Amino acid sequence: MTEQTIDPITLAVLAGRMEQIADEMDATLFRAAFNPIIAEAHDASHGLYDAVTGDTLVQGKSGLPIFVGVMSFAVKAVIEKAAADGDLADGDIYIFNDAHLGGTHLSDMRLVRPYFRDGQLFCYLASVGHWHDVGGAVPGNYNPAATEAFQEAFILPPVRIARGSVLQQDIIDILMRNTRLPQSAMGDLNGQLGALDLGVKRLDELLDEYGAKTVSAALTALGHRAEALMRSELSALPDGRWEAVDYLDNDGITDTALPIKVALEVKGDRMVLDFTGTAPVTAGPVNIALPTSVACCYVAIKHIFPDLPANAGVMRPIEVKVPDGSLLSAGFPAPVGGYTETILRMIDVIFAAASKAAPEKVVANAYGTINALSIAGKRANGQRWVMFSFYGGGHGGSRESDGLNHGNAPISTATIPPMEILEAAYPVMFRQWALRPDSAGAGTHRGGLGAIYEIELLEQEAEAFLFGERGRFAPQGVCGGEGAAMNVFEYEEGGNWHRPAMTSKMRGIKLHKGERVRLMTPGGGGYGPAADRDPAAIARDVAQGYVTGPAADITYGTDWQEAGQ
Repeated sequence: MTEQTIDPITLAVLAGRMEQIADEMDATLFRAAFNPIIAEAHDASHGLYDAVTGDTLVQGKSGLPIFVGVMSFAVKAVIEKAAADGDLADGDIYIFNDAHLGGTHLSDMRLVRPYFRDGQLFCYLASVGHWHDVGGAVPGNYNPAATEAFQEAFILPPVRIARGSVLQQDIIDILMRNTRLPQSAMGDLNGQLGALDLGVKRLDELLDEYGAKTVSAALTALGHRAEALMRSELSALPDGRWEAVDYLDNDGITDTALPIKVALEVKGDRMVLDFTGTAPVTAGPVNIALPTSVACCYVAIKHIFPDLPANAGVMRPIEVKVPDGSLLSAGFPAPVGGYTETILRMIDVIFAAASKAAPEKVVANAYGTINALSIAGKRANGQRWVMFSFYGGGHGGSRESDGLNHGNAPISTATIPPMEILEAAYPVMFRQWALRPDSAGAGTHRGGLGAIYEIELLEQEAEAFLFGERGRFAPQGVCGGEGAAMNVFEYEEGGNWHRPAMTSKMRGIKLHKGERVRLMTPGGGGYGPAADRDPAAIARDVAQGYVTGPAADITYGTDWQEAGQ
């Protein structure tokens, strides 16, 4: 059966049904997971993948966008492993966290399951979730001082955790022995296995109703349509080449700025993203593997063209050039734990370059760091605890509006774990959880505000570490907009407040009962010249406490005061 034999209504119905399967898998894991990073923050994803190429066919809408691209590489790694083994069977499930094969970082545990229909391989189902702790030198695995992957986490290549639907207890035993939080890990594993079981059940129901040939043809048609939509969007852009560069603070080992550079070129219905000029592989963990770089480009493109579907066909007209030896194509065993910070900067430079080609389609830089903060220790009864979380900031202004205050990073649809959940689960108290005044980049439409988080330790002692960015290079505005406030991290020791020598990265912070850490996160960049901002909007910002009066006077002049009277 060919694509042309499927009428548009049937195709739309099948697309919706398959998206629903992935959405249900997402929901199943979110409800079953033990750790808040999955259960509350939704740092996970599920999808359907091509049986031959591993390309993304369908992804759930609640999962992280970065996983759309990287999970296809994870499935490809399993396809290669299964071909080498030569005995792939119905009910097999592969598990691994090797980031150099499957992208992102070692905290993301991937499960890949072949789906068979009438004895024939039809597609793959996959689940990925951020486990709370996977061994390594620091609890939570974001080790800012790592110089090789072995210092970040336990590394598992693709292996079968189930053979013919029979779980392999020896693999489970190895996994549980390599985590500080085995109960949490076991709960997350069972949640992912349950999500895959549900996916098989729903696919069985779908194929029983429509038949394998019709559904297969629909998947092919959806890929072609995604490609056609992408080509149409590119054709509407002017031909040309535009460049942008931004910087990472450092790699956590050497205090040297690291450029991330892109040249965006459009020719007809094709685009090239060329990252030549980006810094080479670093000693510290801001490297990323090539699968992550390609996936990050998809996320940026999806932001610029939001109507595009979550399908690998989108990337067919786009060529991603990443030079060998770049920190964007690091090989094993280069450390990659801080991948989030690097892909956020990639998105920033793609937006900056695109703003010169199509300013109406982009937003200014968001706050540009997840601020991975971990506080860990032992309770009075000897039980180990690890509070790992990420934190929000301001999003960039756009042609239509101011940026979002206190949002999550644009690499994901995850949510920031609620303060109440964190306080209930761990011996900490949030002394502040507030918007940060004067943190937004000025502009015709200003950026969103960053946040202030101040966390007090309630247990006798603990150790903290931070892996962040934007401590030295502010989120930038576009189209004449201004940059936002930079990231600030402080910790209390002996009654005094201190800041890390590396500004945004530090491990081994010793905390005692009553001592605090404080994060002041960046805002988003502004869009358009600040001189063109409506004075009434400035007065409203001052009245709401978003901008202080003196800062408004310096940035916008004093005309706003009359509007506020």
